[in-house]
Amino acid sequence: MLLESPIAVLGLLATVGVFGYVYRDATNVEMGRPLLWATVAAAPVLVGLGLYLFASVPTTGTIMTANTGAVIYTFEREVMLEDDDPPEPGELPHQK
Repeated sequence: MLLESPIAVLGLLATVGVFGYVYRDATNVEMGRPLLWATVAAAPVLVGLGLYLFASVPTTGTIMTANTGAVIYTFEREVMLEDDDPPEPGELPHQK
């Protein structure tokens, strides 16, 4: 059975973990639609797991697929938290 495979169980736990973490983080930083962002981040992990288990795909492609959601979420999070005002002269952009 598929769930007897330790990789399958670990992949499912990782998917649930990514979903929970991103949902909590998106809620804490008050991003719109935290459920959507959690799904966007967790779904590629599940697709990467499926590629690893059921297709003969190179490992690098599987890893790139699994990381896609996290990269998209962190990029959007950074853009959302960015300050719109230009930095003052002599001050770094992220220093207050």
